[in-house]
Amino acid sequence: MQPINEKHEIPFIKCSGCAAGKSRLKIYATCEEAVKSGFLAGECQYGCVGAGSCVAACTKGALRMVDGTVELDKEKCDGCGDCAEACVQKLIHMVPDDVSNFVPCSNQDEEEIALRLCGHSCIGCGDCAEACPEEAITIVDNCAVIDYEKCVGCAACTVSCRKKIIVDTYHDLTKLKSTTAFIRCRGGWHNHDVYVKAGATNCREASKLDLDGHCSYGCAGFGDCARACRFDAIEITGGTAKVNPDKCVGCTACVHVCPQELPIIVPYKGAKLVPCASQDDPETRKKLCWVSCIGCGDCAANCPDELIHMENGRAVITPDRCEDCNICSYVCPNGVITAREMPEYTYVQVRAMAAQKGGAAK
Repeated sequence: MQPINEKHEIPFIKCSGCAAGKSRLKIYATCEEAVKSGFLAGECQYGCVGAGSCVAACTKGALRMVDGTVELDKEKCDGCGDCAEACVQKLIHMVPDDVSNFVPCSNQDEEEIALRLCGHSCIGCGDCAEACPEEAITIVDNCAVIDYEKCVGCAACTVSCRKKIIVDTYHDLTKLKSTTAFIRCRGGWHNHDVYVKAGATNCREASKLDLDGHCSYGCAGFGDCARACRFDAIEITGGTAKVNPDKCVGCTACVHVCPQELPIIVPYKGAKLVPCASQDDPETRKKLCWVSCIGCGDCAANCPDELIHMENGRAVITPDRCEDCNICSYVCPNGVITAREMPEYTYVQVRAMAAQKGGAAK
């Protein structure tokens, strides 16, 4: 019998996705057998295969498999490390039981590949390492690694993580954010009906169809972005994707799955935005969608800070410098410009952003 861990460590599984083929590999009796069977194209070779060898190795019953994900009961765990030894993928790391920040990923692929494989993956961008005031994070094999001897749990990494995959058990992740997503379309209901009649079942299929009589730049309304969102921040209403900024953390998962490139990342602090991405000429746009930007240019001509320009005959606002003066909304003849409510930053977010190297509370 191994002695109780004197360092008071607990296991942490460095994978929170299902891209390694869990649903396919769960038929195997052990994770070793599953891994030896091989991975298919499009599967993450570094992730959890879900066969449960770690659960079987735990004599204290501290681990259990729930919907293909390993969950830990800290009260039952004695920190023996048997589960870590049993993990053929080397995903389980023993960490201090009082730490609050974790990077749940072991993927070593380059950013472009990692983005395609898993919405939960670290892309090795280094934003967290750059923000950490204690220099407790390094990028190893394209993945962020936290040094718990240095980490003080300040939440700077959680705020700065562009994919928002860092697990923070102390702070509310939906409030620790500087950005949120915005869908550049509000008239997708017509598009959705057209695509359904044409036989499309998802947004990517719809984007490949060449059909007349509708805006080919708008939301298809099948919800590929909603399914990709880990925070339940997107819903399809009337054939159009809508973002709930209170739930959205700006992780960019929706950005990467939308074939029309309609979601964009904007400041959480609130700003005026134009929900239109059409590249049709203004006259065609008027015929296809009554809530589109008509390209008149009144907003650009009247913006006191010159933050609005015309692109493909439609208005584009620079949101990070917008002072929310309302002039553009007032002069827009079609009532297109969207005014987002400016939410209050939480105290912990102000502190976290100020803690980042070279940063300051906004």
